[in-house]
Amino acid sequence: MGIAKLDHYSIRTSDIQRSVQFYGDVLDFFSGPRPPFNFSGAWLYSRPQDGEAGRAVVHLIGIAPGAAGSAAEATGTGSVDHIAFSATRIDELYARLKQHAIGFRERKVPNRELHQVFVKDPDGLTIELNYAQPDDIAAGTRSLAGAVPSN
Repeated sequence: MGIAKLDHYSIRTSDIQRSVQFYGDVLDFFSGPRPPFNFSGAWLYSRPQDGEAGRAVVHLIGIAPGAAGSAAEATGTGSVDHIAFSATRIDELYARLKQHAIGFRERKVPNRELHQVFVKDPDGLTIELNYAQPDDIAAGTRSLAGAVPSN
């Protein structure tokens, strides 16, 4: 058995449109085709890169506000701490975060050529973005030094 990569993750949310907007504004995902399930939701796709088609990375599952058990289950992350993506063009992320007044934290991974940025989605899930390209690492280093304001 071989597992190559994460296919998608699902988020239970009481506000689908808020989540669609967040993932579009911050991660540049877009709504795309979704099977006609008997519950509300949306599938959010990554943009095509390196000759590969965009993929449905985030599946939103609508939870009716006020439904039994939905308030506690539709927020927070339970046992999941975070979801991580490899990413490029960190300057574009900084611009999006500033434009939408979204706070973030970041760090340089010790003894590795890797810069990480962390944001929280509207339902409290932490999204980790990993940048390994030299230009992105340099921009991240400038940000940590105070050259890029964090919200």
